Amino acid sequence: MTRRHRHTARTARPFPRAARTALIAAAALTGLTACSSDENTDVGEDAKLTVFAASSLTQTFGTLEEAFEKERPEVDVVVSFDSSTTLAEQVSQGAPADVIATADQTSMQIVAEAELLSADPAPFASNTLVVVTPADNPAGMQSLGDLDTADFVLCDPAAPCGAASAQILDTANITAPAKSLEPNVAAVLNKVRLGEADAGLVYVTDAQAAGDDVATVNIPAGGNVVNPYYIAAVQGSPEPDLAEEWIALVSSQAGQRVLQEAGFGPP
Repeated sequence: MTRRHRHTARTARPFPRAARTALIAAAALTGLTACSSDENTDVGEDAKLTVFAASSLTQTFGTLEEAFEKERPEVDVVVSFDSSTTLAEQVSQGAPADVIATADQTSMQIVAEAELLSADPAPFASNTLVVVTPADNPAGMQSLGDLDTADFVLCDPAAPCGAASAQILDTANITAPAKSLEPNVAAVLNKVRLGEADAGLVYVTDAQAAGDDVATVNIPAGGNVVNPYYIAAVQGSPEPDLAEEWIALVSSQAGQRVLQEAGFGPP
């Protein structure tokens, strides 16, 4: 049977370092136990597992998808990436999903308040932000404070990366307005990569994945924000056992190694 790899990502693009990370991840996932054949749940042929995930998880969840499908060739994992808030609102309005993974607690709370989580969400990673510029850094950005005289882009404050960015700028007393507010972190990164802005605030993991396409300016730890990531199965999932297998994979030692290699911090 021909495998079907279907991703939905409104603004995400392939990352230059994806091939290297995939090789590292493949080694890390050798002998995967979270989805071992001895413990696999019986499912029908052409079973589908639908995962909603924050756009900053595009690279890592893509790698985990390949590992999951290798162990479970009868299962088609379909991962939809977007802003955590957007995904949470879609699930709360009835969009079909088996698992949701968000880049903050607030977005997960939207689903919890709609009584659509089958269990308490579990923390599985964390992330911080960094300033990125085009590779040649045309505006000569040297510090976070330089944003006050630069054309920069941010995530919309409704998204977790935008809420964190707003807090960082407030702490640093940066009052200049952003050139644009983007729906998710992938869109911010793309604007900077294309030279449409002097700088942008993105997650450390996105900057690392972009490699030589961008230059980075660190944000001092005291002025940065740590975003916690949460994952949970969705109430009423048609594949609750597969949902739990996916969550187990993400939380396993192998899954955590994939996340750490991509630059994520511990839960």
